[in-house]
This record gives sequence, C-alpha cells and structure tokens, in this order.
Amino acid sequence: MFQILGLPLPFLFGPMFASLLAALSGVRLRGIGPVSKAARTVLGVAVGASITPAVLMQLPNMALSVALVPLYLLMIAAVGVPFFHRVCGLDRVTAYYSAMPGGLQDMVIFGAEAGGNIRALSLIHATRVLLIVSIAPLILTGLMDVSLDGPLGAGAATLPAHELLIMVAAALIGWQVGERVGLFGATIIGPLIAAAVCSLAGLIHSRPPAEAILFAQFFIGTGIGVGYVGVTLKELRNFVASGVFYVVLLSVLAILFSEIVVLTGLAPPLDGFLAFAPGGQAEMTVLAIIAGADLGYVVVHHLTRLVLVILGAPFFAGYFTRQKKDSAPSSPPEDA
Repeated sequence: MFQILGLPLPFLFGPMFASLLAALSGVRLRGIGPVSKAARTVLGVAVGASITPAVLMQLPNMALSVALVPLYLLMIAAVGVPFFHRVCGLDRVTAYYSAMPGGLQDMVIFGAEAGGNIRALSLIHATRVLLIVSIAPLILTGLMDVSLDGPLGAGAATLPAHELLIMVAAALIGWQVGERVGLFGATIIGPLIAAAVCSLAGLIHSRPPAEAILFAQFFIGTGIGVGYVGVTLKELRNFVASGVFYVVLLSVLAILFSEIVVLTGLAPPLDGFLAFAPGGQAEMTVLAIIAGADLGYVVVHHLTRLVLVILGAPFFAGYFTRQKKDSAPSSPPEDA
C-alpha cells in the first residue's frame, strides 16, 4: 500500500505501521528472532563494505566532530534523567536508562539488570525509534530537499557470485563470533568488522545487493511495530506519551549539534543531521544509504554514541544497585 501511494521507504514504513496498528488493535504478534537478526547483519555488511582505504584516510577529519558526541550524551543525560524522574515520576534507574539513546534491546537489558521497569523502558525506547524513523525522512525531503529515491545498490544478478558468497560468509561469521565473544550489537557490529576486513583486503567492491537491503528494511520495520504488543491505555497515556515528549527534547539537542558541525564546516547538512539523529543504528543506516549520505561519517558517530552509552551502562547499574542497598532499611535485631 505504501508503494502504491508513493510514500517514502515503503519496505520500511509499510510493515512498521501495519505491525503497529495490529499491535495496538490487540493482535498478539511475535517477532521472528533469527530472521530479524539476519536482517541486521545485512546492514552490518553494507556499512563494512563501505569502509575503504579512502574512508580510513578521512578519519582524522572526523575527529573534531566525533569529539562532540560525549558532550552530546552529557547534555542528553542532563535533560532526560530529570525529565523522566521528576516530571514523569519514574525511579532513578528507569529514568536513566529511558533517557540514554542506546539500542532498544541493550537499554532494556541493562535497565532490567539494574532493577528498572522493563515495560516502561521497552515502550519509551520503541516510541523514540518509531518517531525518529518517521520524522527524519520528512525533514530530509521537506526541509532539506533530499531525495529518498537513491539507489539501494546493484541487483544480485549483476554482482560477482564470489563476492556475494564472501558477503554471506562475513554476515554469518561476524554475527556468530560477535555473539560468542559478547560483542555489543553483535548482529550489526560483527558483520561490519568482517565485511570491513574483506573490503580493505580488496575481496569485495560493493554493498550487498538491493534485494538484501529491502529484506533488511522489511523485517526491521516489522520489529519496531511488534514492540507495542500488549500495550494498555494506561501505558499509552503514561509511558508512550512520555516517550513522545522526550523525542521533542532530543530533537532540539540533535538539531543543535547538527547545526554546530554544519556551521563550523565539519560536515555537510545531510551528514550532520543523520550523524546526530538519536534513532536506532540500523534505521539510521538505512536512511543514510537511501539518502546518499557519507555512510562512513554517519556510522562512526553512531558507533561512538553506542559505545559510550553501553560502556557506561554497567557502571551506572552498579551505582544504582549500591544506592538501593545503602538506602534499604536494616532488619531489626531478633529477640533473645
């Protein structure tokens, strides 16, 4: 239907909104774990294949822009944690992990281990990803006059068979090895590293075929909508509404930092916008590919953000746990 109506990114938005409507209507949808993970490996390979010697030579030019990412996260924490704790009434653990723009699954897992509200975390982060992914294309097309009709890549029939096999091997090996060693975001980062090695070694010279990118869009879009299964009216009113308002705050900060890198000449508008957009890494990668952005620049910034958020998560989990133990009332002595 999205394709017939000529709407942007039909393979991403069509499944996303159909799954969302079904979930809100009470349909008990379930995600297809291995297929969703396989879809993310495609994006990992797409990014890795884009890392060439020419991109590596540009890394020093990104240093100043990347150095803004820690400041960006500090400002997000300074705004987001008080908002969720004082305004929305969430406990400190849930407030912190709700505010951090990391991966949806990562933030829910770390937040749960620290004693946070799992349902609140799931809905708030699902809302963040849904809105950012929905609004970003409108900004690109309406305000920045960027076309989203860019080529996804060559068709599978036009690519050398041996390169296709190497990409498949990079996706599977990178994914499995990444999960076994406990690599964060293993389904994307593992294949990314494996494909980058192949690209730098001259074994592959193009991104995965267009059919694979469409496959990735379809299942990533579906996964976002499935995140709303079982939501109640109370949760819609509280958690989802909080997530919507927080996206507004995040957008202001994202625009601020995008303007900084653009006005200082560190990046063109398209790359600066996508690099600091607080959406999911997979979704921003899709947009960067379709919009024709500098994939290396965008992904380096998102990886830096995710690394900092995830490295900080265990520290704060331990801090919150210690606080909870210290504030717990001591048990009264037993009678003799």
